Amino acid sequence: MTFSPAAIARIAPFALFMLLLALRGALPADAGFDPRWVYGITVAAVGGLLWHFRRQYGELARQTWPQAREWALAIGTGLAVFLLWIQLDAPWMQLGEPSAAFVPLNAAGGLDWPLIVVRWIGAALLVPVMEELFWRSYLMRWLARPQFEAVDPARVGVKAIVLSTFVFMLAHTLWLAAIVAGLAYALLYVRTGKLWVPVIAHAVTNGVLGIWVVATGQWQFW
Repeated sequence: MTFSPAAIARIAPFALFMLLLALRGALPADAGFDPRWVYGITVAAVGGLLWHFRRQYGELARQTWPQAREWALAIGTGLAVFLLWIQLDAPWMQLGEPSAAFVPLNAAGGLDWPLIVVRWIGAALLVPVMEELFWRSYLMRWLARPQFEAVDPARVGVKAIVLSTFVFMLAHTLWLAAIVAGLAYALLYVRTGKLWVPVIAHAVTNGVLGIWVVATGQWQFW
């Protein structure tokens, strides 16, 4: 199978993100390097790759910026997904063993603010762009037709929405929460035709979640 430049531009940042996170989990405890900072390296590397491919992302061009009503829809959806996400964590709602939590505490048990800031920037600003480009702009439309750039989001069909959401679910431990989030972001893209709308919703969910986690110490959600 060959991939077009547009496909590579959407797959490569996501693939690099997953590869570097796997590397973090593989580092031995005595590596002489705090593995939590791999996330910072990941943010810088993936951000650089997104910038490199920026001309390929026509769906994020200036003319696709949301209108006021779409902003409200995105923010409202993002907040609703956040509220549901922190409730859908019962054992039967989890897929496999819970992943290791990102705990940004220093040796004295206090908050390590540099780690927190880097984690929040990655989760709230970089991940929404990277994931929506991959899951919705690429995979969901590719499932409708391999020449995905020609696919109008409003015409992707139920099959593509369901299948892309199912794969999105497999990438998350909280499978039921992931289904809710995946469907919500997909339907925003289908309804508005603008990728910025699910990106903003995703950013609101992740941004508010990060603030809530730091405020409550519920690190398992991070």
